[in-house]
Amino acid sequence: MSGNLQYNRYEKARILGARALQLAYGAPALIESEQSEPILIAAEEYDAGVLPFTVRREGK
Repeated sequence: MSGNLQYNRYEKARILGARALQLAYGAPALIESEQSEPILIAAEEYDAGVLPFTVRREGK
């Protein structure tokens, strides 16, 4: 997450899903985690603010 940008629940779900898919296909985790499920690792990465995703909002 960059700065103080707040993602809505749909954006968060899309970010977590995309990152979990990357992890499931063998991408390295960006943080140390005791979790084994990709979605849980993605959630920890999201909470830590280390995910390199951006969201484009059009029409606002």
